[in-house]
Amino acid sequence: MTPNGNAIQLLTYAFAAMDHGSLRQAARALRVQESSVSRNVVKLEQLLEMQLFERNVRGVRLTDTGRAWIDIVRAHYDGLLEAFAERVRDNNDAKMLRIGLCCVTGGEFLKRLINHFGKKYPDVSLTIEDVPSGQCLAAIRRRHFDIVFTHDIGAARFCSSEVFWQERLFVLLPSCHSLVEKAVLAWSDLADMCLLVPVGLEGTPLDLCLLERIAADGGPAVQTCRANQATVIFQVQLGLGVTLAEASYARTVAIGSALWKPLGGKNSVSSVKGVWLESNPKRAVLRLVGLARNMVAASQRPGRAQHTAFVAPGAVPRGAAWSHRAK
Repeated sequence: MTPNGNAIQLLTYAFAAMDHGSLRQAARALRVQESSVSRNVVKLEQLLEMQLFERNVRGVRLTDTGRAWIDIVRAHYDGLLEAFAERVRDNNDAKMLRIGLCCVTGGEFLKRLINHFGKKYPDVSLTIEDVPSGQCLAAIRRRHFDIVFTHDIGAARFCSSEVFWQERLFVLLPSCHSLVEKAVLAWSDLADMCLLVPVGLEGTPLDLCLLERIAADGGPAVQTCRANQATVIFQVQLGLGVTLAEASYARTVAIGSALWKPLGGKNSVSSVKGVWLESNPKRAVLRLVGLARNMVAASQRPGRAQHTAFVAPGAVPRGAAWSHRAK
């Protein structure tokens, strides 16, 4: 015990506030009152004689000194939680692989990877769940997930990451739009339009770094919408703008009064990477990663046709493979 309360409890509240950027959201995740989170964060700051967070109406964010301290303590804290968890975790955990999808709809590559893994290692059970973007790294560090497939989420300390596949981007146009007759669109075709990007409770389903590059290269004006994908699609049907999706979504979801059209040229593919904890001892994780690497290598061999749903990292798709008919 510390003079101001249990140290583990104080750290739990502080890390929850950091991960969520909001005392209210942290309280919701911990299933306690917001006042309890605030009180324990203050206790920790008083114990350390250091201001960890800056507070405003939009939430909380770490101070520079707070971030430096958190970076040092985080690994020790996660390791301690893991040590406690190992006491109650049974041996069946080694036979379970927990896969997270963070703003990723899946895709042909991932489907083939999981099917291949299941046939090769039938004794390993798989679970697949969504991960909100704001909780992605925390979920990996705490081993709520063994591996997460996601877009670029910035620096991931103590984690390994690798791009496994890239998906062609499609744009959704109202069916009466003048561009629907074109087989493949370029960003220059959309320069004067409004690109609607859904930002729901769990973040945008699109690669934010890619959107920034698109805007910087003179593409359409990006407008974020506090809405889910279905609401943004409805706005497209009303003629209020256009929106994007990856091939795995566009190929399987037909929209009334609107058409999906493939994009070509620079910044027309979205990269998806796997992220896993370097210290994860499960052989199943390394086996899944190994299979993914083998699939990427096989798709890049000379004379091997690229699948129409994905592009292997570094590969240059041939024009015919990305025609509207093939998509």
